[in-house]
Amino acid sequence: MRFSVIGFDLDGTLYPEYRLNVRLLPFLLKDQRLLRAMGRARSVLRKSGLYEGNFYELQAGLMGEFLKEPAEKVKERTERLIYRGWEPHFRNISLFPHVRETLDAFREAGVKMGLLSDFPPETKLENLKIGGYWNAVICSERVGRLKPDPAPFLELARRMEIAPENILYVGNSVSYDVKGARGAGMKTALVRPKWKIHPSPEEAADFTFHDYRQLCDYVLS
Repeated sequence: MRFSVIGFDLDGTLYPEYRLNVRLLPFLLKDQRLLRAMGRARSVLRKSGLYEGNFYELQAGLMGEFLKEPAEKVKERTERLIYRGWEPHFRNISLFPHVRETLDAFREAGVKMGLLSDFPPETKLENLKIGGYWNAVICSERVGRLKPDPAPFLELARRMEIAPENILYVGNSVSYDVKGARGAGMKTALVRPKWKIHPSPEEAADFTFHDYRQLCDYVLS
């Protein structure tokens, strides 16, 4: 067995994001200003590293500046419309093919699995019906640092009780998942569409795959 501990990203890694985006289309059209402000705020936090204080307060403060609205009002809307509002849409979203059988194979082989997501993952995992697989579930926002900052990846390693270099982290983003996991000292696996399976050298993970059966073989070989 090549790895005994594996970390996973969630959004876009275990299920296709386009399936969620289709369901969210009414929200995306109606409340796009709020979503754009959230994206801008998170970009500022990632680039500046200004994380002193409560993450949610910092995010709401920046969003309030962009929207010219009180931070508390923005924080309440973000919680209601995005954090809680999106979670029901994960019901009946299909995972990528062979995800569940791969998770089953890892569990049967004694592989420990952790999940690290930028957004709160617990309710999503239950709605996707994969809530029982994980030895640790971490939200980077609660750690206080968004990917690709190494802090949430190091917290994953701490919770899994193993050195980072012994973890394979699986994600779909070079900028956030591969870069962040590498920065923490982890090995990386990148899931890509079949037509995009050959990333440039600077994007290359330790392992790149388009079918979860390939990941299963890679880990358990």
